[in-house]
Amino acid sequence: MDRKQLLTRPVRDLSISAETKLGDLMSQFSSVGGFTAAKIYEAYTIIRDMLQEENTTFLSFPADIISTGLRGVINEIVKRKLVDVIITTSGTLDHDIARTYRDYYCGSFSYSDVELRDIGINRLGNVLVPDESYGEIIEEKVMESLEKLYGKKKEWATVDLIREVGLDINDDRSILYNAARNDIPVFVPGITDGSFGSQLWSFYEQHHDFKINLLEDEHRLSDIIFDAKKTGAIMIGGGISKHHTIWWNQFRDGLDYAVYVTTAQEYDGSLSGAKLEEAISWKKVRPDARYVNVYGDATVIIPLLMAPFL
Repeated sequence: MDRKQLLTRPVRDLSISAETKLGDLMSQFSSVGGFTAAKIYEAYTIIRDMLQEENTTFLSFPADIISTGLRGVINEIVKRKLVDVIITTSGTLDHDIARTYRDYYCGSFSYSDVELRDIGINRLGNVLVPDESYGEIIEEKVMESLEKLYGKKKEWATVDLIREVGLDINDDRSILYNAARNDIPVFVPGITDGSFGSQLWSFYEQHHDFKINLLEDEHRLSDIIFDAKKTGAIMIGGGISKHHTIWWNQFRDGLDYAVYVTTAQEYDGSLSGAKLEEAISWKKVRPDARYVNVYGDATVIIPLLMAPFL
């Protein structure tokens, strides 16, 4: 390590006031020194360069954030076509559909779950989901779409079915609608999970010739991967959505850019806790890739990170 080269960027104190703009704050983060603020700035520069280059950009995230107001930021990213591919979980479909037609409510982590159950309210962290805002409305809207789609053909790739359901929503507040309108494919490898998956099963029980072709989804992903000159990913949280993103990118020797926002730790060996450095060993991230792991709650980190691009 060269001492002179290491000591080139002095730590600068933040200078903020009520008039400070977010872009100015992000610029100051470049010399803040510590700790997560510096990582947010690094993530910002990676995303900036990733979006400027000819690049296929993946966005992956779990469903829980769509129950919160962060849904609005994700929706704006989709409306502005900042990403090319979405990989997420089945609950994203649930929450996006449900919140288009019904309200969720602000609550607390400390409410009694026994009492909430008795009065017909489900708790998702500190978000309250009344019974009438979830299962009933999802069943109504998804079944309407499935009946119509079944009349067109009996077998569907999940990505195509999700697109058609999104178009049926026809509401600018919906991520699925804007993804469909902007030709951004939404892949859900765990489609049978959640309420949306239950509606697929229920429809199948009535129509045994109705089929979901999951391998067609994988074929579409392979085309995207092998046609891409470069790939980048903004990954929020872990689980299947993160893994499916990095899994497919291993077939082109890994991502060129990667930003991972997580609260998980690596000590238990979980995929959610695995840092992007580990993905290099699996050829899911290139050794010369630009990448950063940002630790923190996505409902705080993502608005800060993405606001300069919206």
